[in-house]
Amino acid sequence: MGFLFKILLLALLLVHSKADPDILNFSNFSSGITTPGSSIDNSTDPGQARQLAGRCNYFRGKWVYDPSYPLYNFRSCPFIDPQFNCKKYGRPDSAYLKYRWQPFACSLPRFNGVSFLERWRGKKIMFVGDSLSQNMWESLSCMIHAWVPNARASLIRRDGLSSLTFQDYGVMIMLYRTPFLVDVVNERAGRVLKLDSINNGKAWKGMDMLIFNTWHWWTHSGRTQPWDYMQEGNRYYKDINRLVAYYKGLTTWARWVNLNVDPTKTKVFFQGISPTHYEGKDWRMPSKSCQGESQPYFGFRYPAGTPIPWVVVNKVLSRIKKPVYWLDITALSQYRKDAHPSAYSGEHRGNDCSHWCLPGLPDTWNELLYAAIFS
Repeated sequence: MGFLFKILLLALLLVHSKADPDILNFSNFSSGITTPGSSIDNSTDPGQARQLAGRCNYFRGKWVYDPSYPLYNFRSCPFIDPQFNCKKYGRPDSAYLKYRWQPFACSLPRFNGVSFLERWRGKKIMFVGDSLSQNMWESLSCMIHAWVPNARASLIRRDGLSSLTFQDYGVMIMLYRTPFLVDVVNERAGRVLKLDSINNGKAWKGMDMLIFNTWHWWTHSGRTQPWDYMQEGNRYYKDINRLVAYYKGLTTWARWVNLNVDPTKTKVFFQGISPTHYEGKDWRMPSKSCQGESQPYFGFRYPAGTPIPWVVVNKVLSRIKKPVYWLDITALSQYRKDAHPSAYSGEHRGNDCSHWCLPGLPDTWNELLYAAIFS
């Protein structure tokens, strides 16, 4: 992690440091990836994480062509929403379906949907977050369905909460849509994003596995911004720096985990920062976007470097007391400029360089989840 990143974030947080002096304590920043690759039960302590990563860091590797991929066919999976179903909506190329993530120091275990269902028989799994959580939830549903295509399954979709149950195994896989994790509440003044309130968390209790995600909506402004004010304590803000707000919101989430999660009963994951590919300058092609891209970026290091929100996540996870496994998908996803729906989304006009095609990259995220569970 570069020193300049720390200085920049320090400057962004400085204005808000008086109310929380510990915001300025950067002693827990690590200089490298802080994601263990060998055990679900390890905390995110950076020193311990680096030691484990020395054995096998699942998140450092390269993309290799593998003709045995994808792991399922888009025609045979009934759970893919139009916005992710690129082949159905006319994407002509197929090479993007054929890449497998290969860690440098080891290999990922091959996903086995029956083993997954047996391991979590009678359990409840919940993805919590925005449409990137939905992307990953639908991917996992398709990956399991490919192994048990004749198993009884029921899908219930409601606003804010969807659930897929594999009835023969009693496994329920849910999606709770909440783009900020913290609350957005309608008040007389308007829609308020409450940076220190997380009443949504009542719905997350009692789960056997939780996979959290938030970032993309923190950057929205104008007509796509779903709040009018931010609130912390008794103070209302028309706007504050979004990285500062993100830090405060994630800190509230971390406090919820510390107070409400029993690690002997619930495994907690953080999905990590999913990158976008709207600006080709990020991979040294300034006139490009994800549209028309058919190959990953094959350089050793992604030119744009580490996104600053990654720094915020690293900071918050380094201080959390309960075990949280960081699915650090950022770097490996940055290489996949070819894996977005772009113009081949059934529900989005224009160029979608935020979400991911299914089958596609989120299948790798779930392979990493599988590896974390079964290693």
